[in-house]
Amino acid sequence: MSDESAKSSGAAKAVRSRFSEVQSAARFPVKLPIHIKSQTGESDTETENISANGVLFHHDIDMPVGSRVDFTISLPAEVVGATADVKVQCHGRVVRSNQEGGRRGVGVVIDEYSFERR
Repeated sequence: MSDESAKSSGAAKAVRSRFSEVQSAARFPVKLPIHIKSQTGESDTETENISANGVLFHHDIDMPVGSRVDFTISLPAEVVGATADVKVQCHGRVVRSNQEGGRRGVGVVIDEYSFERR
């Protein structure tokens, strides 16, 4: 095995290992409004599922694995017992992007988050 293929094999194992850790959290099939800001622009969609570590959503634009993404998740007021929707500002990175039945699924790990205060 060449040094180059050994390096890329090791890098692939490290990525798989981090991805496995991210997927170890329980996922909840919750559809919430999400506003996405990335290097490809801004758009609105909804979550497919969400966990303590990340979120999966469908997006029409390719988002490369490793790219940074900022997004805002809206938690409905009636669900959280507030007078207005609660916004969660998140910063993360794409860990998975694939085509599923004509739709592109994007998995993002959440690196940082904060609640928007009004």
